[in-house]
Amino acid sequence: MENKNVIEVKNVSIEFPGVKALQNVNCTFESGTVKALIGANGAGKSTLMKVLAGANPTYTGEIYYNGKPVEIRNPRDAKALGIGIVYQEVDSILTPNLSVAENIMIDHMIYDLKGIGWINYKKLRQEAARVLEELEISLNVKALVSSLTLAQKQMVVIARTIVQNCKFLILDEPTAPLSLKETETLFKLVRRLEAKNCGIIFISHRLNELFEICQDIAVMKDGKMVGQVSVSENVQPSDIVRMMLGGISLGELDKSGRTLGDVVLKTENFGDKGGHVHHINMEVRQGEIVGISGLVGAGKTELCKTLFGEFGKTTGNYQVLGKTASFLSPADAIKAGIALIPEERRKEGVFLEESVNHNLSIVTLGKYAGALSFVNRKRETGAADEKIQSLLIKTPSATQKVGLLSGGNQQKVTIGKWIDSDAQIYIFDEPTKGIDVGAKQEIYKLIVELARQGKSVIYTSSEQSEILMLSDRTYVMYDGTIQKELETAKTNEEEILFYSTGSGK
Repeated sequence: MENKNVIEVKNVSIEFPGVKALQNVNCTFESGTVKALIGANGAGKSTLMKVLAGANPTYTGEIYYNGKPVEIRNPRDAKALGIGIVYQEVDSILTPNLSVAENIMIDHMIYDLKGIGWINYKKLRQEAARVLEELEISLNVKALVSSLTLAQKQMVVIARTIVQNCKFLILDEPTAPLSLKETETLFKLVRRLEAKNCGIIFISHRLNELFEICQDIAVMKDGKMVGQVSVSENVQPSDIVRMMLGGISLGELDKSGRTLGDVVLKTENFGDKGGHVHHINMEVRQGEIVGISGLVGAGKTELCKTLFGEFGKTTGNYQVLGKTASFLSPADAIKAGIALIPEERRKEGVFLEESVNHNLSIVTLGKYAGALSFVNRKRETGAADEKIQSLLIKTPSATQKVGLLSGGNQQKVTIGKWIDSDAQIYIFDEPTKGIDVGAKQEIYKLIVELARQGKSVIYTSSEQSEILMLSDRTYVMYDGTIQKELETAKTNEEEILFYSTGSGK
């Protein structure tokens, strides 16, 4: 067995304007083990990992590597120590128009004449292929990265870190966008790296998978380390949740107080001209929460966007609030009373560089316009403050840039901009992806409250447990169409997964 490499974090703190992101954090990471780092959004997980990756140089406190004090003030310092990180947004790391081999070897190009002259592509590909073979990853080194799936792109980034003699690998929400099969492939790779004495620091909001892949779990809250436990100590997910929420347990979701009315959305043999989805037959009633379940790639997001008019002309019949719908754009859908909370909130749901205030009023800006269409900023700010309080959005002020908020609070802003609109049908596309259990519970309650007010909800999720807890019925999708309709009170995760895989055709 190789000697253990050890990183010790001692009394590390970091402060941003108005926010103490880390407060005297102490934690230890060892090679040859998989350690989870979890906590609610804004707990400090990513901040701590960026300290170790050299992306947060203004920290105070001490970091020791194998007992010796070290400074990690930039990514070069981290690489020199063998610390690599795979961020959740892998597309921002890779160069899409270069090959797999070029992306893996980007920092280790092989030239014909000692750093000058032409790149020796033959040797470059051979070295990249050797690394992939060592990791048991099957990829064509000549393929362009732009042609890869998200899971394959993750593998390329991991292979790149291994080329850099990685001794510790930080994985930030690696499974959030992956299917069950892709997640298992990633876990096999993690286990192989663990066996090669690499230390894995694993950040995730999916608590169940932590018990499958990790030996230890470190829990953060409000910038502090609040507990560290071993999975072998018979710890339950509910114990971890209580630590994350400061001793509070999550109660059962109360869906009472709703009255189901007439059908407000109906499709018959519905689809889009581009073939993203086809032969969709579904209906949604007033006050009802209808789940759309299925694996990653089943067509859930494409269905949401088709219903919202993003793909233009459609096929089949589509009725909204008793009227035939033929949306050519999202603007048509909004006028008809439909709201979409998209899966990619940072790309499609909010304006990251704009304030919380502006984001919350963007849909209903006309309500705050006075003479000559000038916006009454006082009324706009007052309405935003009310939404911030009612939605429990954690922000230093209404003028804070949305891009600086945690994922859960960004999602609340995405939802909040529709709250006082004329929307009657809300489409939620994977709204809890990448957010913590506490924020999830708040979003569940918000969705139920919308249904109590007579709004109708379409809710997509790859997690069967969410569908069963929240929805009244679910349509299970496979290969771009609806495979089965199920009453959630009369089904279970196994049956949903059965139809999600295309079985029962």
